[in-house]
Amino acid sequence: MEWFEAILLGLVQGLTEFLPVSSSGHLEIGKVLLGVETTDDLLFTTMVHAATVLSTIVVFRAEIWGLIKGFFCGIRDIRIVKTDGKRTLLCNDQTDYLFKIAVSMIPILIVGLFFKDKVESLFGSIHVVGYALVMTALLLFFSDYASRPGRKSVFPVSESRNGISYLQAFAVGLGQAFAVIPGLSRSGTTISTGLICGVRREAMAQFSFLMVLVPILGETFLEIVGGEFGASSVGVLPLALGFVSAFLSGLFACRVMVTLVKKAKLSWFALYCLVAAVCIFIFA
Repeated sequence: MEWFEAILLGLVQGLTEFLPVSSSGHLEIGKVLLGVETTDDLLFTTMVHAATVLSTIVVFRAEIWGLIKGFFCGIRDIRIVKTDGKRTLLCNDQTDYLFKIAVSMIPILIVGLFFKDKVESLFGSIHVVGYALVMTALLLFFSDYASRPGRKSVFPVSESRNGISYLQAFAVGLGQAFAVIPGLSRSGTTISTGLICGVRREAMAQFSFLMVLVPILGETFLEIVGGEFGASSVGVLPLALGFVSAFLSGLFACRVMVTLVKKAKLSWFALYCLVAAVCIFIFA
């Protein structure tokens, strides 16, 4: 991989990570268009994903710091009480939110532990990306239709604490687990799943971006500890340039996407995904 190819692919990753169009799918498309061969080498993909996670941390730094501070300040007050035969967890809002993020990570943890090899085998196939983009489009169309103002939702709109319940958090986590397929947008899948389950757009935008922090950072850490840098076919310079490129473009895209999720119609992104899929099937 040449240095300019790394910069271009980093831009693709950063600009599409927070848009519901699948950054991993666009990375595979970019590799095909540039003629980049990275078969059986996912370190570059992992690094640029980590860069966009870092941009998420920068954008949401105040919220993340508030959650961490609130958790440690209220950790002594966490307790389970039994009322009318039901057990209830008592904690502050920040701790409740972090616990729900932890619940959302259970499905992706299971996928990472038991199905990692199967997932990695899907990368490198441009046709898999095409089919997954069609699935993304259908999901976006349906969630946009189901969550329109005044339309009866599939599930009641959530009035839970922090705008999302533990069951909804787990459902969104299932969406994230399926989104490991290249071409199936992580942000699109998680946001759509949340909207279909009755989570408000305002609450879903932030939750979708924060829930991915630990899984991606954890994957990056394991790649580094496992010595993947030495075994990678991509040089240090392209890795570094791709990381910086993805981080800077991710800063811009993250801020834009938060606004779009709250206001824009997801069906426009669904239409784009369909067009991209058709182009893949015709020209690939």
